[in-house]
Amino acid sequence: MRRTALLFLLAGTLIWGTVVADEISVTVYNSNLGVVHETRTLNFEKGSGRVSFTDVPSQIDPTSVGFEMSDPGKSAVILEQNYAYDLVSPEKIYSKYIDKKIDLFDKSGNIFSGTLLSFSGGAFVLREDNSKVQIVRVEQVVNANFPELPEGLITRPTLFWLYDSDFSGKADCEVSYQTSGIDWNAEYVGILSGDEKNLDLTGWSSINNRSGATYKNATLKLIAGDIHRAPTPRMRAPMGMADEAVMLKSSAAGFEEKEFFEYHMYTLPRKATIADNEIKQIALFEPASTTIKKEYYYQPAFNAKKVKVVIKFTNSKEAGLGIPLPAGRTRVFKADDDGSMVLLGEDNIDHTPRDEEVKLTIGYAFDISAEETVLGYNRISPQIDEREYKIELRNHKKENVSIIIEKQLYGDWDVTQSSHEFKKKDANTLTFEVPVKADGKEVVKYMVRTSR
Repeated sequence: MRRTALLFLLAGTLIWGTVVADEISVTVYNSNLGVVHETRTLNFEKGSGRVSFTDVPSQIDPTSVGFEMSDPGKSAVILEQNYAYDLVSPEKIYSKYIDKKIDLFDKSGNIFSGTLLSFSGGAFVLREDNSKVQIVRVEQVVNANFPELPEGLITRPTLFWLYDSDFSGKADCEVSYQTSGIDWNAEYVGILSGDEKNLDLTGWSSINNRSGATYKNATLKLIAGDIHRAPTPRMRAPMGMADEAVMLKSSAAGFEEKEFFEYHMYTLPRKATIADNEIKQIALFEPASTTIKKEYYYQPAFNAKKVKVVIKFTNSKEAGLGIPLPAGRTRVFKADDDGSMVLLGEDNIDHTPRDEEVKLTIGYAFDISAEETVLGYNRISPQIDEREYKIELRNHKKENVSIIIEKQLYGDWDVTQSSHEFKKKDANTLTFEVPVKADGKEVVKYMVRTSR
């Protein structure tokens, strides 16, 4: 009984392995993809043989494996590859023992012996030696004995290669493969200055490894950009992981950045261990300060009563940045009088090259209100109608503000009357920029003629 209990314990602890290689590099993408390159020493026999390549990720794409001998003067050709991932578990062992004899034990030490006919629905179905059939509930069973581990079950995912070699002995081999279950994104922390004119920005890489393997002392590279991948069914859906918002401080950049093809590559100049089921954060660049502008937007199609607060800045050297900004989440804080940090809001940014504009939605202004009213409707013809609108902006702040109205319109439209200057931003957006005095209000009226 103890021997079998130990077997189950090992089955639970050996499934996920650590990739131990002479040299290993891991390139991580934004799109649930990692590319692993290893150098390992393998043992070959002259002629045909079989070698196992263990400690691979459970989410490896076996169709992506590349193999190359790196020892000069030695040659081995891979003739066949098999990826075995039928891992040891109590359920798998029971299923392999269908139509075979097993012993089950309850808390009192009673033995239920017989040929296992079924293991499903929370019960074992056993046929005893006298041909009687007995049903034993799973909750009754505390232990089980099996003569041996069923053939075909393994403790960790393994690649098996059939090879043809012209030598006997050890050789260094380079193996590369793709795996899902690992990705990365940028995490930014911005500290807004007291006058709300500058933002101190720190960038972090957040690497989430759920691939089923730990990569020890690996060379780590991150690719920022959107690569195109051929659509193929995934072997296993990635498991969700909870992450906690942590505000980190950085004193120096962790990565060296360079352009690579149509993307940007970040290489860590030191070795790193990327543990399975771990989120690792490494600084992307040194903290930088950039000038910002705070804007207010009223978009009645998205929120009929509230005014959105946006912080925007240009990712330029002149403004204090001028560096590639990979896609990720940005959290914006501001220090209170006692020095404690208060979260103002957070937003996601897309991959942003140098000299492009970044807009961050922070939240909604508490002391600014807005309301849209349709004052009139007139159908001129079956294809043409007119609508008169009124938008009232109310500023309860102690300073003047300027509010940008973005009104969504459809069809072929024209503004025939307006109380304020306006712009046609695009085919579907009418905009106004309206100054509103402190503790004051402003009313915008306009008429739109639409043809369909």
